[in-house]
Amino acid sequence: MRITRYGHSCLLVETARARVLVDPGVFSRGWEELTDLDAVVVTHQHPDHVDVEKLPQLLESDDRAVLHAEPETAASLRGAGIEASALHAGSTLTVGDLSVEAVGGEHALIHADVPQVGNVGLLLRAEGEPTVFHPGDSYAVAPEGVDVLALPLSAPWAASREMIDFVRAVRAGSGFAIHDALLSEVGLGLYAGQAKNLGGLELRPVEHGVPFDV
Repeated sequence: MRITRYGHSCLLVETARARVLVDPGVFSRGWEELTDLDAVVVTHQHPDHVDVEKLPQLLESDDRAVLHAEPETAASLRGAGIEASALHAGSTLTVGDLSVEAVGGEHALIHADVPQVGNVGLLLRAEGEPTVFHPGDSYAVAPEGVDVLALPLSAPWAASREMIDFVRAVRAGSGFAIHDALLSEVGLGLYAGQAKNLGGLELRPVEHGVPFDV
């Protein structure tokens, strides 16, 4: 399995017979130029995970790409004139040789005064390949059998103690950072150090737009 990160929580996941883009949001860049996608999958409706201004152009220029999104998000996108299929928690989407299982269902709490929205974590699997977990914006679900964790490092909904406990619960063999657009270089180092020293997970360095194999 090959992964390319386009900033924040946006990933291109490639297998022998699938090219799937995850969470193309406003804090990410470069994904707008991609072609030959089979699917676009959105974990939830917040703008840092789905850019409703740029996404239609991507879909129009790549007519084989099908958009799938958490159900509330899919409804919101359809209301904005963007056709999207609902991806419910507990369901599995098959794209070529890649299976995408949706887990969870609810975004992490930001504050009692901020309504919670839907969120699905994504378990990405292909035969003979490691299992990759992209949790969207939630630490609530720690599935078994995760080989590679795309770890949200910092967010308005997260505390470092929760991030550390999440890493311990998932018990992935390897991982890399996502959801880090709000962090400085100092912050990135601090949170990555906590993931390693307290969570037991060393995060591999990932360059923007440069593919790596897992």
